Amino acid sequence: MEQENRLGTEDVRKLVIKLAFPAMAAQFVSVLYSITDRIFVSHMPVVGETALTAIGVCAPIVTIILSFATLIGVGGAPLMGIKLGEGNKKEASKYVSNAFLLLIIFSVICTAIAFFMRKQILFAFGASEAIYPYAEKYFKIYVLGTIFALLGNGMNQYILSQGFAKNGMIAVIIGAVINIALDPVFIYVLNLGIVGAAIATVIGQIGTCVYVLHFLLSDKPPIRLTFGNYFPALCLRILKTGFVPFLTVSIDNVLLIEVNMMLQKFGGANADLLVGCMAIVQSFMLIITMPLGGITGGTQAILSYNFGAGNAKRVMQSEKYIIMLCFAFCVIMFTISQTVPQVLVRIFTSDTQYMTEAVRAIKIYTLGIIGFTFQWPVVDGLIGMGQVQRAIPLSLIRKGMYFVAVLIIPRITDITNIFYAAPISDILGSIITAIVFALTVKKVVYRREQIVHETM
Repeated sequence: MEQENRLGTEDVRKLVIKLAFPAMAAQFVSVLYSITDRIFVSHMPVVGETALTAIGVCAPIVTIILSFATLIGVGGAPLMGIKLGEGNKKEASKYVSNAFLLLIIFSVICTAIAFFMRKQILFAFGASEAIYPYAEKYFKIYVLGTIFALLGNGMNQYILSQGFAKNGMIAVIIGAVINIALDPVFIYVLNLGIVGAAIATVIGQIGTCVYVLHFLLSDKPPIRLTFGNYFPALCLRILKTGFVPFLTVSIDNVLLIEVNMMLQKFGGANADLLVGCMAIVQSFMLIITMPLGGITGGTQAILSYNFGAGNAKRVMQSEKYIIMLCFAFCVIMFTISQTVPQVLVRIFTSDTQYMTEAVRAIKIYTLGIIGFTFQWPVVDGLIGMGQVQRAIPLSLIRKGMYFVAVLIIPRITDITNIFYAAPISDILGSIITAIVFALTVKKVVYRREQIVHETM
């Protein structure tokens, strides 16, 4: 009850900071989790650059698999939060149990498809004959741990949406520490190479999964994980709400695959080098997008709860502080990306050609990230308030512009200019999102307040 009251009564600015910073820190640690394999693998003797490129090919496919955790976690957690705001704990608990069932089902389906079709998938998504043996070794091990990845990431959203940002952070840190500690042991000491990197990742995911499930089964959260009370209609509601974040993550990675395919098609003798540079660019982008997602995801609990309670003032105050926090973070990351990107690039490679191309690509790719200031808080905020139908167009417009730019740029100019697709779509997408926010979000929030007051 104290946790629920905190979401509805504590000073909004302090509450945003309390929930945003642990979630942001968790996602920053998760960045290390995501790129540690790449760092250690890239320094393998002789085959380092090749193995790094192989993981770069696997990365978007792996993230598409993980997006099913987003589909169900972000799909149900805001709905649970809204029910908490309404004071309906019985209905809120149904979302947790049904989400658990959905995650089990999707884990089995994803594992079967990805494992038995791994050759077709990897070649279709940008692997060359030289890269495939390394990509296949990493991918098949990773896929076998899918159930732990989906349960850990998906169910952690139901911890965050109850306002337990610190516990959500701990869950991520456990997995990251395990992965980081085991990588050098498996890759170098046991001489397992890229296979060792995959094994370390899976064990880390098991650690996160165990912590998350243990917490949700304990007496600490107001809404615990229970079994039974499965409803098809409620499952469909979860999938419908989670479709936007799922689509966002999936399309982002389909677009990355598209970029890799275009680099292979138009890159000539430098194709594998450019794909490797793209892997480094994506690693850098994780340092921006994952903590940013931590800010907007960690604070969704405030928006969901107060939207459910019909407290328009607190919702709008929360959005204001979330946007301000995102702006400060984006300015810092823009400055870093334009001044010292070589610091990160050196972690991955000492090859002069790789470094030159990767540094240039990062500077281009990040030109529009200030636009994330509006794009992320508004889209995630609408999802947190269950306004899926308003969030979908904002997400698709930006992705569509990126897709078109990636198709056109290599056909009218040098292939290395393909990286300009990102700032073009980021800047135009953010302008559209800012306009929509100014014209519609306030109306949605105050309409909800009116409905709640009319039913009291």
